[in-house]
Amino acid sequence: MVAAATVLVVALAVALTAVFAGPDVVRVLGLGDGRSTTWKAGIPAEPPPVVLAAMDSQVPMPSQAGVAAVLAPLLAAPALGPHITASVVDVATGQVLYSSEPDAAMTPASTTKVVTAAAVLAALGPAYRIKTRVVAGTQPGEVVIVGGGDPTLAVFPTSFYPGAPRLDDLAAQVKEALGDAAPTRVIYDVSLYTGPGIEPGWDSDATTGGSGAVITPLMTEGARRNPTRYSARFPQPEVQAAQAFAKVLGLPQSAVAAGTAPQGTKELGKVESAPLVRLVETMLLESDNVLADALARQVAIAKGQPASFEGGAAAMKTVLAELNLPVTGYGLVDGSGFSRTNRLSPALLTGVLAMAARSDRAEMRGIFSGLPVAGYSGTLATRFTKAQDGAAAAGLVRAKTGTLTGVNSLAGIAVDADGRALAFAFMADQTTDGGQAVVALDRVAAALAACGCR
Repeated sequence: MVAAATVLVVALAVALTAVFAGPDVVRVLGLGDGRSTTWKAGIPAEPPPVVLAAMDSQVPMPSQAGVAAVLAPLLAAPALGPHITASVVDVATGQVLYSSEPDAAMTPASTTKVVTAAAVLAALGPAYRIKTRVVAGTQPGEVVIVGGGDPTLAVFPTSFYPGAPRLDDLAAQVKEALGDAAPTRVIYDVSLYTGPGIEPGWDSDATTGGSGAVITPLMTEGARRNPTRYSARFPQPEVQAAQAFAKVLGLPQSAVAAGTAPQGTKELGKVESAPLVRLVETMLLESDNVLADALARQVAIAKGQPASFEGGAAAMKTVLAELNLPVTGYGLVDGSGFSRTNRLSPALLTGVLAMAARSDRAEMRGIFSGLPVAGYSGTLATRFTKAQDGAAAAGLVRAKTGTLTGVNSLAGIAVDADGRALAFAFMADQTTDGGQAVVALDRVAAALAACGCR
């Protein structure tokens, strides 16, 4: 966890060696004309700091004119297309330092997960754990595994998800509870969720391309067939999970059937997910779509809404409004950002991020600690690695990426050259070259981190 009022960012690339302001930032970083840095043989680079210095609200705040002078030319890059919106906010004061259509309803792609993280942490708290239970069925030896919405249940020797509960541990509890009675049948209960498991606005390959799965309350390893990030997924995750459970109980696949748990029956076993804060961190770091939509449904359950795409979206909006965050432009339909019909505003994203970085909102800290670090971790591990593409900001920016065909976004926290923490969100919804749009956004974030902008 991040210490109160302290930004802990691992710096793995070159540290900034001087402070530049205004348009000079663009020139010095080589962001405007594609120039790259040439290292001189025989001159060792200075070692980067292990962490950034503590945020200091007493250091000078960037001026609006200074920020605009640096960002406006970079946001006009052709790669970002004709429509890009932006919001930059000072974390300590909440003052808006730069904005361009900050309340516009934009397709957010995976930056949606920042909002999902805020809603689930606020609704349930960082220590909450999702439970998967097994209860006795109506017939001797019959057991019912009740899906509680935890997609991380582990079956691989090394689980894809850190700290995940194991299905074989659950089976061992059930066998012990049954005593001399042998299990004879496995019923799987997935009644917790309602509605479809695929959102209508998802692309056709959303559940087959390795980035997502049909959303059900019972699954193992995010429905993965193997322990890799972009593994193919099982088309019926709940059936596969029940069959896997039957196997560890010593039963054949034919002993599995759908059903519901009887009321008031004896509990035979229970396992719990990792704490919610760890699930949020994993969701953000890896941009895990299945985990995101599972967490959105947990918000729905907490708020008494149906555990569906619609219920999750409505419940999250309620929580955000309770947090006094700007919900103008809110139009989410899922928790992952997979749907092209999702809508969020840059102002909402910077509002969430600024809250997560504040010392008085410890329950939100998992958002900040889960954000990928530029040039180092998660979805930013291979970005910010070239001098002309913003490598000077490696280790100095934490941000969530968002990518769909024609949509590119970046939202996160940067600590500028004076030590001022700034929340930012940049969203483009008419890009034609995704690769170049990514580079353009990275250059904007790098320039923000580099400048004092006064």
